[in-house]
Amino acid sequence: MTSPPRPSPPAVSGRAAAVLAAVVAALVVAFVIAPGPLAAAGSGGDLDTLRGSFAEYWAAGEGELSPALRRTVEYWFDYHLAKGAIAAALLVVLAMLGVRLGRAYLRPGTLPAGRRGVLAGSGAFVALLALFALVVVMANIQGAAAPFASLLPMLPGGLLAQPRQQLAGALHAGGEASPALQAMIDDFGRYHVTMAVVASLVTAAFAVLTVVLWRRYQRTPRDDRRARRVWVTLGAATALVSLAMLTVAVANTTVAADPAPALLAFFEGGW
Repeated sequence: MTSPPRPSPPAVSGRAAAVLAAVVAALVVAFVIAPGPLAAAGSGGDLDTLRGSFAEYWAAGEGELSPALRRTVEYWFDYHLAKGAIAAALLVVLAMLGVRLGRAYLRPGTLPAGRRGVLAGSGAFVALLALFALVVVMANIQGAAAPFASLLPMLPGGLLAQPRQQLAGALHAGGEASPALQAMIDDFGRYHVTMAVVASLVTAAFAVLTVVLWRRYQRTPRDDRRARRVWVTLGAATALVSLAMLTVAVANTTVAADPAPALLAFFEGGW
């Protein structure tokens, strides 16, 4: 008895793919130019006063942020929020576009070599862009969760000299950290806790996706070489991403467990 024919994936709509590609381009432009104005409109702050407001905060020695530094931190929070939201929208649209390209590539029948190559190349490019968008979403979640810590790399080394000396004394000579320095340590720890949690969730998601793709590969008939090649390639890629994200999760968990030495390494130029 012959087995019933497999249902073919629906053909990709050239118009729909073009619309999705246009949306991708628009979101990329918005990602570059929109976060700054949106953050400024929401918080009323900017980065121009960062150096002066941080110097004022450090001189006061209090754990609570000064009003000027708080406005800058709120601006940076809004900036990460806008950037992360745009990147998340970009990730969704890229996923939709990738699915359409994949369906067109896997559609039964003989594709001209040129069209097959274009679909394969476009699909690979979309997948890489989607991975980049995912990383950007993760980084902006981290930055929004700990905006003060994510501002520290923007400060010149001269402004960080005193925090570095005080932290080194606290770690190596039994000195005490001022409330201002302790607030920096706490936010630095929160910065890495956030990434540890986010990277762990992404690790689990890609591990599940790897299993799903492997099972899809196993269920695909051996004579359908094109589909089997797609599933095994995607499965290998998701497995590698899962391992990379696991490494990120472990590294950030280690820092989050004891953030002060890592913060000192950052102050000394090693982070």
